[in-house]
Amino acid sequence: MAQQRTLVTGGHVVSMDPAIGDLPVGDVLVEDGVIVAVAPSVPAGDAEVVDATGHVVLPGLIDTHRHTWQSIVRGICADWTLGDYYFGIRLAISPAMTPEDVRLGQLVGGADALNAGVTTLLDFSHTNNTPEHSDAAVTGIRESGVRAAHCHGFFESRPAEPRFGTHADRVRDFARLAEQHFPGRDGLVTLGVSLSEVFGQPWQQTVDELTLAREYGALVVSHTGCVWGSCVTGGIRELDAAGLLGPDIVHVHCNTLDDDEWTALARSGGKVSISVETELNMGMGRPVFERCRRLGLAPTLSADVISLNSGDLWHQMRFGLGFDRWDATHADNLAGRMPETVTTTARDALTWTTVNAADAMGMGDRIGSLTPGKRADLVLVGGPSFETSPRPDVVGSLVFQTTVADVRTVLVDGRVVKRDGVLVDHDLRSLTRQAEAACEGVLQRVADNGQTLPGTPENGWELMEPLFQANRPQPAVR
Repeated sequence: MAQQRTLVTGGHVVSMDPAIGDLPVGDVLVEDGVIVAVAPSVPAGDAEVVDATGHVVLPGLIDTHRHTWQSIVRGICADWTLGDYYFGIRLAISPAMTPEDVRLGQLVGGADALNAGVTTLLDFSHTNNTPEHSDAAVTGIRESGVRAAHCHGFFESRPAEPRFGTHADRVRDFARLAEQHFPGRDGLVTLGVSLSEVFGQPWQQTVDELTLAREYGALVVSHTGCVWGSCVTGGIRELDAAGLLGPDIVHVHCNTLDDDEWTALARSGGKVSISVETELNMGMGRPVFERCRRLGLAPTLSADVISLNSGDLWHQMRFGLGFDRWDATHADNLAGRMPETVTTTARDALTWTTVNAADAMGMGDRIGSLTPGKRADLVLVGGPSFETSPRPDVVGSLVFQTTVADVRTVLVDGRVVKRDGVLVDHDLRSLTRQAEAACEGVLQRVADNGQTLPGTPENGWELMEPLFQANRPQPAVR
């Protein structure tokens, strides 16, 4: 069989590989989905040519925590707290979603990511109301064409009237899902597990979910330390004492963790995903860039709840960089001083969404940099763009100036999925119409169920806390 060869030529290459560096004018040669050469000039007379003149060529961006299915209710959480999100999205909108809604949300969300140059998602999929919903979630993310770790969740959105059965039924069905949809374990979409919030369910169920994930070699993601004044999303001490922490867990948020919990997380080799836009807007506390820096942890970024945030990581890089710089200088400002240097650079922010993120997802040998031998996930930014020219500081321009419209061409696994500003496989007008109709249907079903949005009871967290406390291991783990 003849090799499929593509030469991306003449762009300013930001490789994110320290051995290659940046090339003011460079070529990237791809064969059968693999990068085989990155150099100032690569001869490849028989390859399909992608002219990158005037563009910046960089690795595809990687999001380490996205609730992709929420893409059909984008922006509904604009003025909601985290408590509103829990009661409105998790306990009202999620149970009103049909399998087709879930499939469409995954498809729309994956297309949205690709359009913005996000080529890989950690897909935190936790609206699996029935086995049919679970199947639809896998189908939709595959149809989108994005690379993803599809992290299947076990959360019950209708605790009083479960449609799936017991938690044990959900655990059993995971085996079916894994064997039916992920027989090879090495496709564009790979298998993961989204843990239910620790202490949001009986402790043994958390142990069962983690044990199951590791039986299948699945990536694990957990909402960790993000609810103040509550034990829910805690459990670092208990997991550590039980020997259940590990480098295969991506811990999302971590805002409430104390020194001992941070020490345990770092000792385990765990990874950290910061959802800076969500955390700042929903009252979750200080994003943990400084904590990561102090402990030698490599931060990563996520768009998180698409029901609030944009699906592009350019926003997240700017939010994160701006917060981290403010955080590093705030004490000086209060003391009447101005900083002499910035703590965090634009290149650091780009690292959060490329090299760091690939390592966090266990894919550092496959993606995250333009390195020969890795899969060819590439993004071309600029070209005719007004916003990104001139570029006296190329990486600075990428981080601070880029919009979705400036993402001109995108390759995933060597295949062009966006060309000259237009997605190849998706009609965005058609997807928009479908999403609008689905959103209307979901909100109507919420109303038909007698629910209002967000529907947060007064003192909602306080009402839930006795249940959360009852789910902690007894006797208490020391």
